[in-house]
Amino acid sequence: MESPPSERPVARVAELSARLRSTSTAVVHDDAATRALYTMDASNHRHSPAAVVVARSPDDAAATVAAAAETGLTVVPRGGGTSLAGNAIGSGIVLDLTSVDRIVDVDPDRRTARVQPGVVLDDLRSAAAPHGLTFGPDPSTHSRCTLGGMIGNNSCGSHSVAWGTTADNVEDLDVVLADGTRMTVAANSRRELDRRAGTPGAEGRVHAALRELVTTELATIRRELGGFSRQVSGYALDWLLPEKGHHLARALVGTEGSCAVVVGATVRLVPTPPARALLVLGFPDDSAAAEAVPDILGHGPLTVEGMDARLVELSPGGRAQLDRAHGSLPAGGAWLFVEFGADDTAAAADRAAQVAAECESVPHAVVTDAAQRRALWRLREEGAGTATRLADGTEAWPGWEDAAVPPERLGSYLREFRALLSAHGLHGISYGHFGEGCVHVRIDFDLVTPAGVAAYRRFVQDAADLVARHGGSLSGEHGDGQVRSELLPRMYSAHTIELFERFKAAWDPDSRLNPGVVVTPRRLDDDLRFAAVQPEPPSTAFGYRHDDGDFAQAVRRCVGVGKCRNRADADGTAAGAVMCPSFQVTGEEKHSTRGRAHLLHEMLAGEVVTGGWRSTEVRDALDLCLSCKGCLSDCPVDVDMATYKAEFLHHHYARRPRPAAHYSMGWLPLWLRLGAAAPGSVGAALDVPAVSRTVKRAGGIAPERELPRPAPEPFTRWFRRRGGRASGPQVLLWPDTFTNHFSPGVGRAAVAVLRAAGFDPRLPSRSVCCGLTWVSTGQLGVARRVLRRTLRVLEPALSAGVPIVGLEPSCLSTLRGELPDLLPDDPRAGLVADRASTLAGFLAAHAPHWSPPRRERRALTQVHCHQHATLGVDAENTLLAAAGVDAQRVPSSCCGVAGNFGFERGHYAISHALGEQALLPAVRAAGLDTLIIADGFSCRTQIQQGSDRRAVHLAEVVADGLGDEPRDTLSDTPDAIAGPA
Repeated sequence: MESPPSERPVARVAELSARLRSTSTAVVHDDAATRALYTMDASNHRHSPAAVVVARSPDDAAATVAAAAETGLTVVPRGGGTSLAGNAIGSGIVLDLTSVDRIVDVDPDRRTARVQPGVVLDDLRSAAAPHGLTFGPDPSTHSRCTLGGMIGNNSCGSHSVAWGTTADNVEDLDVVLADGTRMTVAANSRRELDRRAGTPGAEGRVHAALRELVTTELATIRRELGGFSRQVSGYALDWLLPEKGHHLARALVGTEGSCAVVVGATVRLVPTPPARALLVLGFPDDSAAAEAVPDILGHGPLTVEGMDARLVELSPGGRAQLDRAHGSLPAGGAWLFVEFGADDTAAAADRAAQVAAECESVPHAVVTDAAQRRALWRLREEGAGTATRLADGTEAWPGWEDAAVPPERLGSYLREFRALLSAHGLHGISYGHFGEGCVHVRIDFDLVTPAGVAAYRRFVQDAADLVARHGGSLSGEHGDGQVRSELLPRMYSAHTIELFERFKAAWDPDSRLNPGVVVTPRRLDDDLRFAAVQPEPPSTAFGYRHDDGDFAQAVRRCVGVGKCRNRADADGTAAGAVMCPSFQVTGEEKHSTRGRAHLLHEMLAGEVVTGGWRSTEVRDALDLCLSCKGCLSDCPVDVDMATYKAEFLHHHYARRPRPAAHYSMGWLPLWLRLGAAAPGSVGAALDVPAVSRTVKRAGGIAPERELPRPAPEPFTRWFRRRGGRASGPQVLLWPDTFTNHFSPGVGRAAVAVLRAAGFDPRLPSRSVCCGLTWVSTGQLGVARRVLRRTLRVLEPALSAGVPIVGLEPSCLSTLRGELPDLLPDDPRAGLVADRASTLAGFLAAHAPHWSPPRRERRALTQVHCHQHATLGVDAENTLLAAAGVDAQRVPSSCCGVAGNFGFERGHYAISHALGEQALLPAVRAAGLDTLIIADGFSCRTQIQQGSDRRAVHLAEVVADGLGDEPRDTLSDTPDAIAGPA
């Protein structure tokens, strides 16, 4: 069995590393940072590995398994790490197979593909799509899960109604046994099985043992296994039956890496319908929805998915995705999503309409628009993350999220399941693959206190008995892992459990592969991830008002579903491009939101990462965090890594020297105020190469990055000189540092627009600052002092109820987010957060009938990452449309500069690579008559320095059409409206 964390076998790891250096290209990581990254998957469990081995090829994987056997170490194979069952973690060697990711071959004639285990499902689907084919199983993690992980769990997904489970779609497997033996397994005739059983070595031993098992146990296997499609728990011994072709490969699917390590697979591909229609049916509750399923299945749908209405309520409200979806959701407390395929849209819609007609009075909608269908499916796909926080903010967890019963029993099962939840005082939101009787649910277990853990055990035992009474399976697709293996005797007879042990022993007689899973299981309430963290929360600078003021609870928001590791969507959009920009470049786990959250969790646990707030492991992982806040919107549970990073830096550098960039760019508002006395002299000095180099070197600024020059006259000085007064209601225009000193033309344009709309724009009586640069560098004490002073200056406007318009998205985001979280006890902070809005948002709320001048132009818009995450762009899109601007958004929302990040020494390569992912190529491809619009100063800087174009602010676009306004109220760079810089 595995060694406990306190007895990490350092000498054996060193021996394994030495062996692999001479036999493979695999990389062994036994440092604390890497081990901390792999302590958890998406389950409730945690194990500290002895080491992590990253394989680059099937040969690397085989060499690692062989070396582990020789050194007495256990091995847990791992793909994307999205397992909810605790079957991708262990205290031996974690074998990361994500880099063994070649699609070897796609054969459209045979409708097969040859893949390696690290291939991401969406990559395979993209490779098959030109041939009109796809891989049928499609779990909600399709954008980041690997084929090896899917084989390990027997993943299914939404369309298994039509196309089956992963096991149904595997033809053969290349595997490595626990002693390093490589072999290929597939279906066998009896003659072939006998022949292979007679071969020498491990291959003959495996085939002989399995032949004996199936020959002597036909009756038990037929009686207890393979009862319905989602009977995933245990080992699928039914695939050994003669009527199923003695299919050893399919029998290995779902063994969770406990029998062999998969290094290659031939999988089936299926034709995908050219057109689809989605029927959405509304029901009073999930039980009523479930009872309609059997009749619907008779119509041959591609999928029948169930979703509780409360899941929609928990989805990130107000975002465009949800708004698009709402129009297609009929009335109801639960919905069925029933998809039909056909050769054309009309035929698919007809099939959907036939089912709707048979459902009589059930509210329904037939959705054929591709964008609407995607929006609806994303609501469903993100359920695993969204449901981790209930409506009242209570945390909810996996642990009983994967049960399945025959579809005809689903309605009664759900009624009894809700009664069971109520009896235990628990709550959860159901969704899942109702067409195959599989229900997913996150439940508000207390997994932190001993009493709560004991209650958790009692509930899952009762729930297992309930599923067994309905002839169901503890797992419908996620596998057993640590969370369910102990419960298998409640589902199967003692004799069948013995057969599982014999099956495991045939492949892995010494239990070296993923021990503690399925057979000889660990306890389901041992090794919980929460037990490692001290119950007393650390003292923090931010209030974490959405997490009961508890930093540990905030970090627990990351449940490991790994959306931050997203690949491109099937439609070509970069689904994960906003969240975790640095991961998009490096592909390294430590640069994902999940990786950083796991390191912070381990920092709080103090076992693997032992430095606390002084941890260099956490510091280094956070170094490439752009503080873009993409995770705050794109992560299903709103992880806010930008805030966690600022908190960490605040403590890490307390009473210690900081990096030079914290003093140069962190204090930028002060330096610019001092330089405003002679901005021309500052600009002239920076034009001298030697001066510029010296400033960069002293300030910790990347030598490759051009320093922006201060404008000849700050916006505030111009306003005092030329601003004057206008009639109409007052509005406070926020003079942020970037607009004031670098882009005063944006401020002048905003003044013109606000006056044209009938308002009297004013500036604060004295200088103000949102504190952004101090926040992003973790100088939170200074940020608090700056914000308190700002609130004092704003008191008259706040007392008068004057609204606030911000022009720089990052500063506005700080006013609405960090300000109330840093000063939670100051009511003025909440007033500022409530009253501050973008220019377009203000006009939409306060001048809904005002129409901007028409421009009749095409535009490419780059949405600032903070605006994407915290503010939204609906008002901006509406204003542009009203102005006659046909705007197309750049698919990636992080330009790569992100405040001070792109200027800091050591970050330029990442910053430039991010700009080149989508933004800069799109800008270069745009015609000269196409406006380039970017409200963020960082975005405009990246565009200007990375292309021959200059971007403009939305305010400048609108103001440029105001013919009766003085020219000096508009952009100080009027050629930017026309095109090139």
